[in-house]
Amino acid sequence: MTALWEAAVRAKAGTFRLSARLCGDGSPTLLIGPNGSGKTTLLRTICGGHTPESGRIRVGDRILYDSNAAFSLPPGERGVGYLPQGSGLFTHLDVLDNVAFGLVANRPRPPRRERRSSALSMLRELGCEHLARRTTTTLSGGEQQQVALARALVADPDLLVLDEPLAALDAGARPATRRFLARHLAACRAASLIVTHDARDLRGLGAKQVHVLEAGAVVQSGSPDELAANPATAFVGEFFA
Repeated sequence: MTALWEAAVRAKAGTFRLSARLCGDGSPTLLIGPNGSGKTTLLRTICGGHTPESGRIRVGDRILYDSNAAFSLPPGERGVGYLPQGSGLFTHLDVLDNVAFGLVANRPRPPRRERRSSALSMLRELGCEHLARRTTTTLSGGEQQQVALARALVADPDLLVLDEPLAALDAGARPATRRFLARHLAACRAASLIVTHDARDLRGLGAKQVHVLEAGAVVQSGSPDELAANPATAFVGEFFA
């Protein structure tokens, strides 16, 4: 596999220590691991929301962080689309402007009318156009997650980092949103790193590479078939059971 992006970092969050190296190509890369293993800390480090102690983060030929060179791009200049747990929507903006905000960091910045038009198109693709004028406080948890996903996707970033993008959806909405996300990732060919606790996401999103994070370290990497056939830990065995 030719790595389109890679991250090798050492980081600390309170008493928790993270030391991980992972990479991916143009296909979806999934990250799994038990609660408290450091997945969210790792994602925030890649996005620039958490400063590591040392390491290097690269997307394509762009260096986002390099401790040896004392170099770190600000989050808004990294070209990374981030969907956090809890959606992170702005309560003072309606749904349309929340999604359009995903384009604010693009350079050159598109005009407001163009940003809103792109946002509406993304909501339409996701089947959420009817939510455009709603305030975020009136949305269900699943609707908030769909809107946050639209905001992460609309900017067409170099790397998508999605922290459990389907977890808040109910059983009825999850399959359709999974299919939408799979189609979008296949069409745009953007690199992506996606956290999940659902084995169905690995197949449904077309993942070719899976990294397993436990206690702050990557303990196994490979294709879904390789991990299912030869689980390195009890967690991996239970995940694919």
